[in-house]
Amino acid sequence: MDKIALDIVGLSYSQTQSGAYALVLGEQDGNRRLPIIIGGFEAQAIAIELEDMTPSRPLTHDLFKSFADSFEIKVSEVLIYNIMEGIFHSKLICERKGEVVEIDTRTSDAVALAVRFKCPIFTHEFILKEAGIILGDDEKESKSLKKSKATKTTSSKKEKKA
Repeated sequence: MDKIALDIVGLSYSQTQSGAYALVLGEQDGNRRLPIIIGGFEAQAIAIELEDMTPSRPLTHDLFKSFADSFEIKVSEVLIYNIMEGIFHSKLICERKGEVVEIDTRTSDAVALAVRFKCPIFTHEFILKEAGIILGDDEKESKSLKKSKATKTTSSKKEKKA
């Protein structure tokens, strides 16, 4: 099954679910977006890394990265491989000394780790067909502007709690 590369294009407070955030992943070579509702802690973890902020104490995802680095484990990619009943299923593709291991994970945690390991995020066509949205040219430009504002807003709100 072919993999489609995604980028983080937005992170903002969810208008529909109290205490939740909308993480928007965008197709690298297209105009489809994949909105994913995530928790506040994961949104904070993603925003802090995207903004190059350093919390006073390591967050859980930072601890995982330090642990993996200590044992020469590399997360080479994140794959959002399924969606069932509106819930995305993801896995970390990890490598150590030539051995590849796939670890099942929540998508929000996978993205928080992807930004720390600076690894690509992929999904499959059927997931974008089922859960993706298509943006027109005006919306693409508007979304790009909102991305930087949303990330900074989220970072500012969460920085106070970190």
